[in-house]
Amino acid sequence: MTQTLIYNAIFEDGHFEREALGEMINKGGAAGKIYKSLSHPNLVAKIFHDKTKSKTNRKKLEAMLHNKPNIPHIVKENKTFVQIAWPEAVLEDDEGFCVGYLMPFINTDDAVSLDHLMQKAVRQKQNLTERYEDRLTAAYNVTAMVAALHQCGHYIVDLKPANVSVYKNNMYVAMFDCDGFSIKGVNARYPAEFVSEEYIYPEGMRQNPEDMGEDQDNFALAVIIFRLLNNGIHPFAGMPRKKDEKMLDIQTRIEKYHYAYGMWPDTYQAPHPYSIHEYFDKKTLDMFERSFAKNQKRPTAKEWFEHLKYLDGIKKNCKKNPNHIYFVNKGCGLCAIEEKFKAKIASVKEEKAAPQKIRGIELEALTTEKRTALKRQKRREFVRLNKLALVFICLYFVFWGALPVYLYRFSDILTAYGYFIQILALMLILKAVFFGFGKVQKYLPLMQNQVLMTMLKIYALMTSVVGLLIINKIDFSFLSAY
Repeated sequence: MTQTLIYNAIFEDGHFEREALGEMINKGGAAGKIYKSLSHPNLVAKIFHDKTKSKTNRKKLEAMLHNKPNIPHIVKENKTFVQIAWPEAVLEDDEGFCVGYLMPFINTDDAVSLDHLMQKAVRQKQNLTERYEDRLTAAYNVTAMVAALHQCGHYIVDLKPANVSVYKNNMYVAMFDCDGFSIKGVNARYPAEFVSEEYIYPEGMRQNPEDMGEDQDNFALAVIIFRLLNNGIHPFAGMPRKKDEKMLDIQTRIEKYHYAYGMWPDTYQAPHPYSIHEYFDKKTLDMFERSFAKNQKRPTAKEWFEHLKYLDGIKKNCKKNPNHIYFVNKGCGLCAIEEKFKAKIASVKEEKAAPQKIRGIELEALTTEKRTALKRQKRREFVRLNKLALVFICLYFVFWGALPVYLYRFSDILTAYGYFIQILALMLILKAVFFGFGKVQKYLPLMQNQVLMTMLKIYALMTSVVGLLIINKIDFSFLSAY
């Protein structure tokens, strides 16, 4: 029989109660395990793994009890929705060690990670709402919670979709593990310990979580809002402009300010092909520009709260799809992207359906014997073309080798026009020959060897120079002095 855990609960007003814990309902994360409370059915207990941090944990929890944010439970249709698992009481053992705390129970069966709202495939798999307005509502509710915490001087720091939950049916927000936040006390700050890549603001790359505060939250909040409004696309995810360029991870792109959806094109990447940012309201684009571009003052959670309220007021219902809304006269961005995606899928299907051919013959119609015969034929063609190339090269050597002789026969005529005309004429001949090279090169495999082509051009140039020297009877006797 499992022994019942009993601790002393010290509530905000200072009164004590004996707290009996029931079954463990969650192994929890790195900090502690979650147990049912037998004494308070609406509460659960988080018991820390490490009791050696008793003194630090107690001070932080007491600061949380005395500086509680205004994030009340919501009652709707006789059902209570807890928005935040904020400590209700400090738990200590009979030896006086702080072992954990009591917090409101959040029914995780009614909620899902905010991550699940981001992409259509996940929403369909989880049977979640497809209404774009619900994602706007979720962004609004997350922003309201962050703003309420900031009003008390608290910072989440490790703010990311995986650490935020939303109730499936109404988009109210639920947040756990508040003891991991950066908490403002009366005379001290109790820092956060964790932060997650892809949500770290650029200036924080060389900081520890203990040093991060409101600016980190403002950046991470803007990333979450961008992803909710833009079909899950991260604001620093895009299509690299150069195929041979090294692929950077998201956090490195953040560090280098490679924001692809701003006022100016980014040098490293172009926007994601299915982004709807071009259909955002101009004020929204300006807010994101301030959030992600270099040397800008990021909007606060309160500013985002007011802006999302503004978007809710100007939203328009899409006539084609009841799940869609839009904000600008340009039209519904969701419909535009869906059409683009459908066209892409149709193109891929058509390409796959088209039979593959070799020399006009469908590949599937070829037997093994026919494929072998085609390979032999291709090989014979290759050898024939290379022989033709060799003949061409031999004629080329004969032509340029004999050029000085032909030029000498007409030396009297050619020298009458002077050096300039001679050089100009020769350059035109060289250009015509090299142009011919380019025309035949793609048909003759041997001529595609760049080293060989360079040698042939050098040979032509050298024989041309020799021809000029001969017809002009240039005397090199002055070189004998050297």
